[in-house]
Amino acid sequence: MSRIHPAEKKCEGAARNGSCRHPDQCPAKFTVWKRSSMSFQGTDGFTVFDEHGRLVFRMENYSRKGCCSAGGRLILMDGAGNALMSLRPKILSLQCQWNAYTGEDKCKEGQNFKLFSMRRVSSFLQRRKDTAEVFIGGSKKPAFTVEGSFRSRNCVIRRSGGEEFVAKITRKRASPTVLLGTDVFNLVVQHGSDSDLVMAFVVIMDRICSKSILPVLCS
Repeated sequence: MSRIHPAEKKCEGAARNGSCRHPDQCPAKFTVWKRSSMSFQGTDGFTVFDEHGRLVFRMENYSRKGCCSAGGRLILMDGAGNALMSLRPKILSLQCQWNAYTGEDKCKEGQNFKLFSMRRVSSFLQRRKDTAEVFIGGSKKPAFTVEGSFRSRNCVIRRSGGEEFVAKITRKRASPTVLLGTDVFNLVVQHGSDSDLVMAFVVIMDRICSKSILPVLCS
């Protein structure tokens, strides 16, 4: 199989051809592989590489039983396995809402700080270009929106009301003539944006985009 992570020094090349004037301000480029970094049967998750082929994010779902199993808790980790965020769905949510907390959630109220909530845009609002919205903290106004088709790996994340994208997801090519499957895709995060936060959005989008519009357990 071809190397799935980006080729090295693409950022330097972009700087030379004028698309990125300052290498230290280039967008962060990742290859996202919808596959657990573990080989255990029954696991699923994400393995994410930076442009130098280094493992930078992991998400493992072991389907373990316990106090969080009914809620479908997911843990986003860095490449070394340190917990960055705990992602938990809201039970019986019509818009399949997920909440993100700092660190590894221990299922105790008040123990973790809520970072954001993310949910699918209501089918009744007719804003068809927006597929999901993100609310930071306890805000009632969305801070980010997702536009396009995540299932087709063709979407962007924007700040609400803004034109420039914060992050972009596209299909990945192994060569100019070979397009990889949707389980491997590109993620580009603009300079100055929080890559940890964006990767959490990606994990949640993978869950909410596979759900029907019926009020179900989003796990």
